[in-house]
Amino acid sequence: MKSLDVYVRDGIYTTLVFAVAFAVNLLIQEQMGIWSLVPMIFVLGIFLISLKTQGYFWGILASLSSVFAVNYAFTYPYYAFDFILPESFFSAAVMLTVAIVTSTRTTKIKEQEKMRAESEMEKMRANLLRAISHDLRTPLTSIYGSASVMVENYEELSQPRQIQMLEEIRKDSQWLIRMVENLLSVTRLDGENVQVIKTPTVLEELIDATLMKFRKRYPDQPVTVSIPDQFISIPMDGMLIQQVLINLLENAVLHASGMTELTLAVHTEETQAIFVVEDNGCGIPKDRMEHLFTGYLEHTGAPADGNRNNMGIGLSVCSTIIRAHGGTLRAENRAEGGARFCFSLEMEMDDQ
Repeated sequence: MKSLDVYVRDGIYTTLVFAVAFAVNLLIQEQMGIWSLVPMIFVLGIFLISLKTQGYFWGILASLSSVFAVNYAFTYPYYAFDFILPESFFSAAVMLTVAIVTSTRTTKIKEQEKMRAESEMEKMRANLLRAISHDLRTPLTSIYGSASVMVENYEELSQPRQIQMLEEIRKDSQWLIRMVENLLSVTRLDGENVQVIKTPTVLEELIDATLMKFRKRYPDQPVTVSIPDQFISIPMDGMLIQQVLINLLENAVLHASGMTELTLAVHTEETQAIFVVEDNGCGIPKDRMEHLFTGYLEHTGAPADGNRNNMGIGLSVCSTIIRAHGGTLRAENRAEGGARFCFSLEMEMDDQ
């Protein structure tokens, strides 16, 4: 299906360029009486067609059509074919050469770009696997260790100690579940033709659902919320945008050492709703800013707050989801201290 779409697109493009070249030549002849520009204009059209279309077919077709057009409409006797003239063979040779050389060069460039893109994708996947292996090892080791201690020393452990270890196992399990959810989202959205199904979502309902889920995980963490008073509807995949907001809030809890304020704010600018999550914690280290949304962060040391370092995975998910919605996730350090993450979504506009 994709190849058919490309074929139709290239055919339409070739027809338009050829028609424009033909019309320009007619106009120049009628208005200026200049004949020498005819072959050059057709050669330019062939070059543009060969440059923008896939393969050799459309470039060669355009060159042959140009030869017929020059012979029929711009060579005496007019509006009649006469291929006896040597100019016709020379024009055909030149135009075919331009088409073949340009198509060959363009094809090679596209193949190189494809190989480069595939290489970058493989590198990103390898980095992601390294990040996953690092981030999953810690909770799995903790779960295994706690379970082993309870099995081997069950009678010696006091009940409070057993409850404490079970609570640690539960927290690690919950963390693993969230990590798997993030990875599934990356897998779902990390294709070339990503399309999310957008449905109108009321902003207030989105924020309420997000905070409800977040407070179940972090009941002791207050969040200051600021949203417009007016009714706002935004086309989106509500579950995915909820995950973005939860991940951003959760990253602040896990990584913003010294944080005392966490804010989720939304404001409007023309046709867009701007979402902002910010804190007054330690901010983002400069060496991490460049790779913040790539899905892999170098684990050069323990996090500032001693929590697991899953920031790279979560923010990669957020960035992928926002890109699929046509936006861009941005991060910066606040001048007054702390970090700020923001993205924008197009609002549903009233046609009336």
